[in-house]
Amino acid sequence: MVRFILHPIRMCNVKNVMAEATPQKHHPDWKNLTDTHHAVQDAETLRQESIIAHHDHLITEIETSDGPLGTTLRSVYEGGELDQFKERLNNHITSHDKEIERMCNYHYQGFIDSIRELLKVSTDAAQLKEEIQAVNNSLQDSCSPLMTKGEELVRCRRIQRNIAAAIENLNLCLPVLEMYGKLQDQMKTKRYYPALKTLEQLEHTYLPRVSDHWFSQTMAEAIPKLREKIKDASMSELKDFLENIRKHSAKIGEVAMRHAAEQNNMDPKIVNARKKPRKRRAPKPPNPFTGEIEEEEGDIRTEEEPTIPDDLEESGALSAQDLIDFSPVYRCLHIYTVLGDREKFETYYRKQRRKQARLSLQPPPNMNDYIDNYKRYFHDIVGFFVVEDHILSTTQGLVNRAYMDELWEMSVSKLAASLRTNASSCKDSSMMLDIKKLIVLFCHTLKGYGFSVGHLLELLLEMSAQNDSIHIARLHGTSMFKDARSDAEDHIYKQLNDKMDEFLELASYDWLIPEARGHASGYITDLVAFLQSIFMSFTNLPEKVAKTACMSACKYISSKLMEFLLDNEVKQITMGALQQFNLDLMQCEQFAASEPVPGNNDGTLLLAFTDLRQLLDLFLNWDWSVYLADYGQPKSKYLRVQPHAAISLLEKLNNADKKKNNLFQSLKKNERDKKKLLDTVLKQLRGLVNGTAPQVQG
Repeated sequence: MVRFILHPIRMCNVKNVMAEATPQKHHPDWKNLTDTHHAVQDAETLRQESIIAHHDHLITEIETSDGPLGTTLRSVYEGGELDQFKERLNNHITSHDKEIERMCNYHYQGFIDSIRELLKVSTDAAQLKEEIQAVNNSLQDSCSPLMTKGEELVRCRRIQRNIAAAIENLNLCLPVLEMYGKLQDQMKTKRYYPALKTLEQLEHTYLPRVSDHWFSQTMAEAIPKLREKIKDASMSELKDFLENIRKHSAKIGEVAMRHAAEQNNMDPKIVNARKKPRKRRAPKPPNPFTGEIEEEEGDIRTEEEPTIPDDLEESGALSAQDLIDFSPVYRCLHIYTVLGDREKFETYYRKQRRKQARLSLQPPPNMNDYIDNYKRYFHDIVGFFVVEDHILSTTQGLVNRAYMDELWEMSVSKLAASLRTNASSCKDSSMMLDIKKLIVLFCHTLKGYGFSVGHLLELLLEMSAQNDSIHIARLHGTSMFKDARSDAEDHIYKQLNDKMDEFLELASYDWLIPEARGHASGYITDLVAFLQSIFMSFTNLPEKVAKTACMSACKYISSKLMEFLLDNEVKQITMGALQQFNLDLMQCEQFAASEPVPGNNDGTLLLAFTDLRQLLDLFLNWDWSVYLADYGQPKSKYLRVQPHAAISLLEKLNNADKKKNNLFQSLKKNERDKKKLLDTVLKQLRGLVNGTAPQVQG
């Protein structure tokens, strides 16, 4: 196939020749046979030429190919002309040998000349080598002193570099060593808070600079131990503080109660307790050799009671921080916070203070022997809570309001139980009066620190009611004490009103709130709880006295609430404030309907709040057409609403609306209609007051 591809023209000629040489059956001719013979010879010649050309092509491939020759050799064997190919290959080899011989003969003379030149260059190279050696020896002799100086210079440069490196390292190490020395001094002088700062700087700023030095690893390993040492030392200071505060708590409470007495116009002498006499030892005899009196270690007091100048103590200008150094708490808190153990510190502090609270709440033995026992008891408790209030306000989260409320509730419970037990066995009326004064002052003091004293006031009223009921029971035994009975009942009513005033004084309404808070005010809730407790303790009183006291209390509350609402000092009231006020009134109505005194379930107590209820319903329902139409009729829905009260409240609502509405709101149609209606109602109400009310339309 290769032969035909390489020589297509020749193969075509071969085909044509072979076609012409084919014998013709129809015209046999001897002359044509001769021509056919010549044609066969020409075809053979062409075939031989084709074979030669093909062999030349294969030989060319063999000579020029860089890859495998398997395909070429297979073509040789498959063609069947192996001998001819070998002959042709030998001819090529012979031709190449002749070409090589010719080329060698042509370049022979040049080769001989090159050899001669090379021998000459070798001689010149040997001479040049000798000259170079001579120059080198001369140069070595000349440079030997220079090399010596150079080596000395290199050695000096190395020393200089080492000195510079040493100075650089000293500049890095000296601040680290100075900081470490500073840290050791701070630890020795117990300045743990600055020591902690120094430790942080040493660890994060200075030690990384000298991490390649051996001493840095030693310091780094010592840092955790130093932290623990600082923690232990600060905790030791805290323990000393807790022990110290336990000793001085009564003095802090005494100062706080004296200050509260002055603020509430009470006699400060109520607070004063006689100081316990300090035991004194007889002086030791002097040393016979030196003539000096030696002190034993036991004579040196580690804890002194705080000495307070008389002028400061009497002025009430002292506070908890004036009497006690709170810095150990702050330091320890900060140290534990920085070291990641704040929660552990908070837990420990609260646990220890709870223990101290329980100790303070334990009444002294024979408490009724002296009034001073009661005073010290109250002083200690007040001092405890004054300290905790100071900690609450000066630290962030060490104690929180929930913790304070928990402690306070526990303390109130234990204090009430203790007072009930001890006061009930007190037979001295004068001492009982002093105890009540102390309770009142105790309540005033802690109320000033934000603690709820409602339960203690209940206890006080309970104690008073029990004493009064005993006196009344004695007075009822004979008719000669009827007037005394009346005085005792009046005393109960007055005292009950006084106690309710203490709750009502806590009322603080925001008359401009946009909407109610959704629950009754705190002071109302506390007042109702107090009244429920009081009337439960009135079981010893005659039923009529208890019912009268209950009705008197409801009327008193109703009158006070009405005063709040119509107070001339209040110039503006929103509907949201009225809704909040309504929630407080509902709380009072629920109390009145709960039968606080057995047998008083006929609804008469609710009548005490009728005036307020009708007034609030009128405004909350905005039922002016009914009010104005039925005014003066016996069956009027708002019979108890006085026009002057409605006018006062309506003007306050109007003032609040004026403040709330701006120019653009006043241009709205509904606002204009509302204002027009309000003005119309005000005009008609003033007409009712003046007796010139216009005819009410439908």
